[in-house]
Amino acid sequence: MGEKENPIRNSCSFAGVRPIMVDLPYPPIQVAEKNLPYANLLSIDYCGAVSEMSAITQYINNENRLSNEKCSMASTILGIAMAEMMHLQKLGELIDLLGGKVDFVAKHRNGRNRMWTPEFLTIPEQAKQMLGADIEAERAAINQYNVHISMIHDEYVNAVLQRIIMDEEYHIVILQALLKE
Repeated sequence: MGEKENPIRNSCSFAGVRPIMVDLPYPPIQVAEKNLPYANLLSIDYCGAVSEMSAITQYINNENRLSNEKCSMASTILGIAMAEMMHLQKLGELIDLLGGKVDFVAKHRNGRNRMWTPEFLTIPEQAKQMLGADIEAERAAINQYNVHISMIHDEYVNAVLQRIIMDEEYHIVILQALLKE
C-alpha cells in the first residue's frame, strides 16, 4: 500500500449554525376553521414555483457549492435555509389544520396542480449571481404571501404568514450585505 492517502476535505465547519430569523416568536399555529381553499393557497407557498421548498433547495445547493471557497457566506446561507425549513414546517401544520393534504403538490385554483420540481430553481454559477437570485426569490415570496394574505380571511393564518414575511425581509437585508462583501 505504500504512501498514506491525503484525503481532500471541506474545511468549513457548520457547527453552531443557527436559523437566521427575526428575534420574535411565531404566533400559535392555529386556524379559525377548516378551509380547503386556504389550505390549497398555502400549498403553493409550501411547494409551488415560489415556495419554501424551492427556497430551501436553492439555498442548500448554493451553500454546498460555496462551502469550499467562501465558508462564511456558505454558513450564512445555511442559516437562512434553516429558517426556510421552519417556515415549511409551519405551513405544513397550517395546511393540515385547514383540512388540506401535506404533500409536494401545489394546488392551484384553476385546477392545474403541479408537483414540486427542481426546475423551479435558479442555480447560477457565480456567488454574486447566486445571491441576486436568492434576493429575487425572497422578494417573490413576500409578494406571493401578501397576495395570499389578501385572499385569506383567517386572522390566525395571516398572523403566521405576516411573521414569515418578517423573516423573508430580514433575509433580503442579510443577502444584500453579503452581496456588498
